[in-house]
Amino acid sequence: MKVLLTSTSFQDTPGKHQELLYSQGYTIDTLRGPIPESELLPIIAEYDAVICGDDDYTEAVIRKGVSGKLKYISKYGVGLDRIDLEAAEKYGIPVRNCPGVNQVSVSEHVLALLFTFEKNVHLQYNSTKQGSWKRWVGHEIQGKTIGIIGLGAVGKELAKKASALGMKVLAFDIFKDEQFLTAHPEVSFENDLDRIYSYADVISLHLPHTPESEKMINEEVIFNKIKKKPILINTSRGMLVDSHAVIKGLKEGKLRGYLADVLAQEPMVEDEVLRGVENIIITPHVGSRTFQSVERQGSMAVNNLIKLVEGQ
Repeated sequence: MKVLLTSTSFQDTPGKHQELLYSQGYTIDTLRGPIPESELLPIIAEYDAVICGDDDYTEAVIRKGVSGKLKYISKYGVGLDRIDLEAAEKYGIPVRNCPGVNQVSVSEHVLALLFTFEKNVHLQYNSTKQGSWKRWVGHEIQGKTIGIIGLGAVGKELAKKASALGMKVLAFDIFKDEQFLTAHPEVSFENDLDRIYSYADVISLHLPHTPESEKMINEEVIFNKIKKKPILINTSRGMLVDSHAVIKGLKEGKLRGYLADVLAQEPMVEDEVLRGVENIIITPHVGSRTFQSVERQGSMAVNNLIKLVEGQ
């Protein structure tokens, strides 16, 4: 069986996940994703299966794949927004992903970004690297209110960590997990998203990219609903925010900062509008890129493929 592997995290991190994959007897080809539709179309029919990252599995790619050998798609990671699931179902291609494996890593990354910004670590690092001893005044996060939009696995883990750090936690989700909320009464569940916009000092996004969530953080939200000049953190998908509205909000004092681990177009393009803007920190989609998380996700992705092949 011939398998295409495109996840760079999987490839760059030696561990049990690689040992498991290469012990299966498959023929493995590797490319460094994310792979656009134009590059997948000429080659996808050659492969029985893919272990992919955020590649463009459009209907055209899936249709071309099934005209050849393609039978299985195993997604390394959680988000399925780059895979046309309707087309996969239409052409009989099963798709599996890896939920519930990266929440520790991503929630820690949210806090790393927040501490970096509030303590001016990025500015102080660059300053002392140049031999300067200029000192900025930072901010404490204890006592601040964090609004978590999306109370899935990552949102829940962040809620627990933020509360332990002395933050007041507000959370919104379209699904109310009564069991979690009963176990964690320190988390205040809000049925109205506007309450997050009104009361949060920090807003952290933890939801998938869908037509409904695309550019949910827009000028209307930033200029008419947000009240406290919050820090906005996005470790989910770049398409959740209107980048131009965020820049305008920062310049006009409606937002304090935008801390992003994701962009609408990845890898970052040369003319990325968020690049170099004051009070914006960008990391290159590494929230789940820890050894522990990569090994967990990679092993699950391979095991998902093995189960598909075995008809499970």
